[in-house]
Amino acid sequence: MQRKYKMNKKFKATLQLLGVLILTAAFCVLGYMNANNIKLGLDLNGGVSITYQTVDENPTAEQMSDTVYKLQMKAQSYSDEAQVYKEGDNRINIDIPGATDANAILEELGEPGTLEFADENGNVLLTGDDVKTASAGMTNQNNNKEYVIELVFNEAGAKKFEEATKNNVGKRIYIIYNNEVISSPNVKEAISGGQASISPIESYDEANKIASTIRIGALPVKLTELRSNVIGATLGVEAIASSLKAAAIGIALVILFMLLVYRLPGLASSIALVLYVGLEMVLLQAFEVTLTLPGIAGVILSIGMAVDANVIIFTRIKEELGQGNSVEKAIKAGFEKALSAILDGNITTLIAAAVLYLRGSGTVKSFASTLAIGIVVSLITALFVTRTILNAFLAMGAENPALYGVKKDTKIIDFIKFRKLAYSVSLVVIIAGFAMLFMNKKNTGYIFNYDLDFKGGSSTTITFDKDLSMEEVDQQVIPLFREATGGDASAQAAKVAGTNEVIIKTRTMSTEERAKLYNSIQEKFSISEDKIVTENISGAVSKEMKTDAVWALTIAIFCMLIYIWVRFRDIKFASSSVLALAHDVLVTVTFYAAFRWAVGSNFIACILTIVGYSINATIVVFDRIRENIQKGEVKKKGLEFAVNEAISNTLTRSINTSITTFITVFCLFLFGVSSIRDFSMPLMVGIVSGAWSSVCIAGPLWYDFVNMSKKRKEKLTAEKSKK
Repeated sequence: MQRKYKMNKKFKATLQLLGVLILTAAFCVLGYMNANNIKLGLDLNGGVSITYQTVDENPTAEQMSDTVYKLQMKAQSYSDEAQVYKEGDNRINIDIPGATDANAILEELGEPGTLEFADENGNVLLTGDDVKTASAGMTNQNNNKEYVIELVFNEAGAKKFEEATKNNVGKRIYIIYNNEVISSPNVKEAISGGQASISPIESYDEANKIASTIRIGALPVKLTELRSNVIGATLGVEAIASSLKAAAIGIALVILFMLLVYRLPGLASSIALVLYVGLEMVLLQAFEVTLTLPGIAGVILSIGMAVDANVIIFTRIKEELGQGNSVEKAIKAGFEKALSAILDGNITTLIAAAVLYLRGSGTVKSFASTLAIGIVVSLITALFVTRTILNAFLAMGAENPALYGVKKDTKIIDFIKFRKLAYSVSLVVIIAGFAMLFMNKKNTGYIFNYDLDFKGGSSTTITFDKDLSMEEVDQQVIPLFREATGGDASAQAAKVAGTNEVIIKTRTMSTEERAKLYNSIQEKFSISEDKIVTENISGAVSKEMKTDAVWALTIAIFCMLIYIWVRFRDIKFASSSVLALAHDVLVTVTFYAAFRWAVGSNFIACILTIVGYSINATIVVFDRIRENIQKGEVKKKGLEFAVNEAISNTLTRSINTSITTFITVFCLFLFGVSSIRDFSMPLMVGIVSGAWSSVCIAGPLWYDFVNMSKKRKEKLTAEKSKK
């Protein structure tokens, strides 16, 4: 009977393993087949470029800035990765990634026009200038879903709208766009506060369409289409090929590392990782995520977290085996004990991703969406797929503990003893960073080496006599720009599809530099000067977008702090984790300042990646400290021992996770094109810094905070007793 039971169990396990392998193969094939359908950003795949010109020849700088921001919000309804920037004094350029039909994009965006709010007699009550923003939403009225349009007015608009609604109760107010009524809501009561909603709307799509029209009509200036083009990728096909090559090599090396270090569990995690990659590809396409360099950063971070979850589990299994437990009990206990650290780390990062997506814009949204998808998939693969595979291996007869690795007694390292040295090292690096920022400001006028995305520059359109390939542009044209601009390496090139035009963006060129450039181009390619046009352009990352990014990051950190405070029931854990996070960001900033790495839109994604990595690494250590407190280790052996033991027990995990994540990023650096290498360097710094802070900074900081709190209580008690 027992033999029959074992046979049935073995057969069932074989079927389960076979099912996982078939599922893995299916998702990989499906992911590969759908790879071409994944939306790629301008940097990877090109898109449509539309240039609008103001009807008024002399708009103010404030009007242009407001218009750029509102068009950015409008364009992002089509793509999160849309870029909007000023060209010259009265033109605005919109780049929409992944698109090939300029006319379709123009139709999607709508033609900018005039927006008015009028009463039933045709009297204009408000204009588009009074509207701050408009968005589609949904409410539940008596358990009935209702679609609405949410309106927010500026200060002047709020007063006008309150007066308008007060005078038109029981009547309709007509919202007119380019002399066409797009909505006519009935006024039920006077509305104050600068916010209003229009309901009911038939569908969310209809609400979104009207809200979008209101936003485009609320532009501070009237625009007219000047030109539209289909442009090629700024990084080229080579970037995609090299990135895929780097990713494949990186994942292969990670799998090899896991197999060597963790043996049979490493095989299980490798299968789960392959499944993760396939499922990630499918979901990126299903959710229509636009993939750019920041998006790739989100994928890298989620891969790191997927591997990290497995490393935490396997470390726990090794510990259980080291205590003499059977393999079956060790696997069960390993997953149970690892669960809290995995969930806390991933949920914390997921909260951050959600806030960043809802509050951020542009590259921040791209990063947040890929990260969120990756976290959910990594949780599924680590907690369910890896467990299923391990249990299947066990049922099939893999009961030898040697196959899983047995952790030897952990040597307790006195990290607390050396904490002041660790603090000093970090402080010296950070102070050096601030010193470099000051020097940069003094020498160049800027604390960072801002690239085109932040600072703007010059956009030069050249019409050649023949169609040049991107390779020819890189080899023959770009060197002329670098020569003319004194070796400026930040030139970005893109082709206009169906023409011989090439658009090249550089830092702002002086009159002398333009003259030198024009002469060299005419001499080399025998073209006339009228075929070369240069315009100054603003940064693609507007002031408002920077503000959005800062606010998104601030709110995300605050939400993470609150979550850690609630979960660990101690504000000192939350404070220590945020300080460790700040440490990693400042160290990375130090390297940006010292090595003059270019700071553009990808800088934001890089910092966000480091924040996510840092908080996850710290939580793993804090989870062990919390466990030691619950076991009474503090009372038995003292606070110092409990912290040292927690850090020592997670040291292998910290090192191995850092190695696997570093491998992936290093492959991008090694095999990627220059832009990707520039992006990979700070990520590697952040990974090393995150490992250092989680081991040497976070735990000791918590230890010092606890002691400070204890001394404060003792002081208060002593003062009370004296009274």
